[in-house]
Amino acid sequence: MLLSSVILTLQRFPSHSTMNISKSGYRVFSANSTTACTELAKKITERLGVDLGKSVVYQESNRETRVDVKESVRGQDIFIIQTIPRDVNTAIMELLVMAYALKTNCAKNIIGVIPYFPYSKQCKMRKRGSIVCKLLASMLAKAGLTHIITMDLHQKEIQGFFSFPVDNLRASPFLLQYIQEEIPDYRNAIIVAKSPSAAKRAQSYAERLRLGLAVMHGEAQCSESDMADGRHSPPPMSSGRTTSGHPGLELPLMMAKEKPPITVVGDVGGRIAIIVDDIIDDVEDFVAAAEILKERGAYKIYIMATHGLLSAEAPRLIEESAIDEVVVTNTVPHEVQKLQCPKIKTVDVSMILAEAIRRIHNGESMAYLFRNITVDD
Repeated sequence: MLLSSVILTLQRFPSHSTMNISKSGYRVFSANSTTACTELAKKITERLGVDLGKSVVYQESNRETRVDVKESVRGQDIFIIQTIPRDVNTAIMELLVMAYALKTNCAKNIIGVIPYFPYSKQCKMRKRGSIVCKLLASMLAKAGLTHIITMDLHQKEIQGFFSFPVDNLRASPFLLQYIQEEIPDYRNAIIVAKSPSAAKRAQSYAERLRLGLAVMHGEAQCSESDMADGRHSPPPMSSGRTTSGHPGLELPLMMAKEKPPITVVGDVGGRIAIIVDDIIDDVEDFVAAAEILKERGAYKIYIMATHGLLSAEAPRLIEESAIDEVVVTNTVPHEVQKLQCPKIKTVDVSMILAEAIRRIHNGESMAYLFRNITVDD
């Protein structure tokens, strides 16, 4: 009799684990309260059919970042959307502080949705510098993030810097769709790689669009080129000293590296030239490439990139250049730049970000989001 009453009581009151499972849900927060940065977050939540989480992110008078979460997150999957405006370091602190606040408020999982991952260009050792991208990955893990959704990392090897899963989505399906639907006579186009390092990405676009490929070679030295770093090891020898006593220091004389003038491998005459890249920031190289392509006979020039940082004088330079259109996604806020330059067009990628959030929360495979995606995208 006593045993039956205990069983009846347990049936009326489910176990703690069952209660947690039934109540488990997810919330989507924005790590920045400014209108420009919350625009993408609002588009994602509209597609998911949920409300944007209630929180306040602001800078105090001494420029310290403060985050106030206005609702319970206990036992839930929390997705933090952080788009990176021009003030990159403040955006990083907002993300770190919010992640730590959610961690201390007992969130079950904290997933960062960072469409453009900052410091991604600093992923290699240069001179006496450091690999800042790896440092940022460690900071995010320490703050409490357990997963990251991003898009078109500058180098795919960056995923190895993290101690938790990273889903590196691709924007190429949306950019390819734009080419097919918005560029008249795109069948007469040719895909152009601005440098040999971008040839694989350009080849991937060309193969899927069934178009030709051209590669530009030779340019002004870029920030990532191998340049003399000013170190002397061993130090230069004075005229009165010789190295005969130190045969180990006699290194072979290396010929200095010199880039040839810009050349185009491939025929662009009478064609639409479409330059593809992952990031468009300082546009001087793109403007110079457009001038060369015009000289070689291209009658229209498009720039396609995932992340439109468009720093400094980029809008003015684009407007005054031979470039006909710059197409970027909304991974980075650039509404101000669009007002300054009508040549800049935007492709919305909130659909794939929303679907990634839904699949991660439901424990579904992400393979569907990588259909027909090549390694070189």
